[in-house]
Amino acid sequence: MVESKVTLYHNPRCSKSRNTLAILQKNGVKPLIVEYLKAPLNSRQISELCKKLKMSPTKLLRTGEATYKEYYSGQSLDDKDAINAMVSHPILMERPIIVCGDQAIIGRPPENALTILKT
Repeated sequence: MVESKVTLYHNPRCSKSRNTLAILQKNGVKPLIVEYLKAPLNSRQISELCKKLKMSPTKLLRTGEATYKEYYSGQSLDDKDAINAMVSHPILMERPIIVCGDQAIIGRPPENALTILKT
């Protein structure tokens, strides 16, 4: 397997995340795996990810999660609030995220991983 400069923000309990990892590995990529639930990201790191994703932090929030409904239901969150929510509750960050250089993509569907490898 080839060492690469690919990082996977990964939740091993998530089937999409596991499938994305498998696709990367099948294509010879050995990504740096960041289990963001064990090693939560800070606000700067989340902001950088959003820039690479070309996505606002509010779009990176998993609003269907029970944690979101418990703490933020009915609130209108701006980008700063969304980042703070993901710092406080990492489970709220969309997953998996594949980063390659200055680009990133969400692995939903997992085959999205292939598009970033071609760049």
